[in-house]
Amino acid sequence: MLSRTADSLYWMGRYVERAGNLARGMQVALRMAGLASSLGGGVDEWRMLLVAAGAEPGFLEKHREVTPEAVIRWLALDPDNPSSIANCIEAARGNGRAVRTALTVDMWEALNDTWREMRAQAATAAEPDRLPQFLEWVRARTLLFNGAAADTMLRNDGWRFTHLGVMLERADNTARLLDAKHECISGEGAEGAVAYAQWQALLRSVSALRSYQWVYHTRLQPKLVADLMILRPELPRSLLACHSRVEQVLDRIAESNGGRRGEAHRLAGEIHARLRYGRVEDILAGGLHAFLTQAINRNIDLGREITAFYLHG
Repeated sequence: MLSRTADSLYWMGRYVERAGNLARGMQVALRMAGLASSLGGGVDEWRMLLVAAGAEPGFLEKHREVTPEAVIRWLALDPDNPSSIANCIEAARGNGRAVRTALTVDMWEALNDTWREMRAQAATAAEPDRLPQFLEWVRARTLLFNGAAADTMLRNDGWRFTHLGVMLERADNTARLLDAKHECISGEGAEGAVAYAQWQALLRSVSALRSYQWVYHTRLQPKLVADLMILRPELPRSLLACHSRVEQVLDRIAESNGGRRGEAHRLAGEIHARLRYGRVEDILAGGLHAFLTQAINRNIDLGREITAFYLHG
């Protein structure tokens, strides 16, 4: 596969996943902000979401203070934010259009229809009475695209690079979400009603509140929340599940290209092994924030190695 085709498919997958992740995070922030009168910290929720999305530096360059309205606009629609939902959908569609013949009809229609509908509703999407509906629509469109890819795409290198982008983006998002709220897991704020609400919010942000009960059959506990989101292979958005898929996909790409391997494959195997044989007790003892910071940085390094090895030919 030509490197420019692989690059477009990889980034198409990442941008679609990023748009969906932002919508999930904003839905949770809206819910938590609604509890501000009893729990406090409504504005802090939006600040933490900015941090989790990696969007705080750009936001502060444009805005003097963090307000819900400004954060919502920045994350959802602002053309100056390259990772806003609107810009992610625009970028995903642009990458998909560049490799139109590599996509199935269902994938292209899901992507193109989302782009057209996004442009039609952009003017009012961030209004308070429209925002919940808009965020649910973004989530649904992301699921539709991922479902179209899973159900209709040939399991060749085109599928693999698309899936690789999705999994790397998903791993990055899970680590950032957990890191933004690490204090309510292992810090001074890990007790009381506020902490309990934050644990619920974390699980909702990865669609895992019900999954927690299926796995542990007990009330919410911070150690188990961290365990589920980092080390449980059953959860599709856990760090272990994502990096297991990344290593598998890279292995298949290597096999289909004469066995050629590089630093990306070694690093993917190292990250997966650390998660596979890790224990949540050791992670918390060594510092959750330190662990997650390293996980985020290693994920960035892995993305760079993949780009250097496969996408800049």
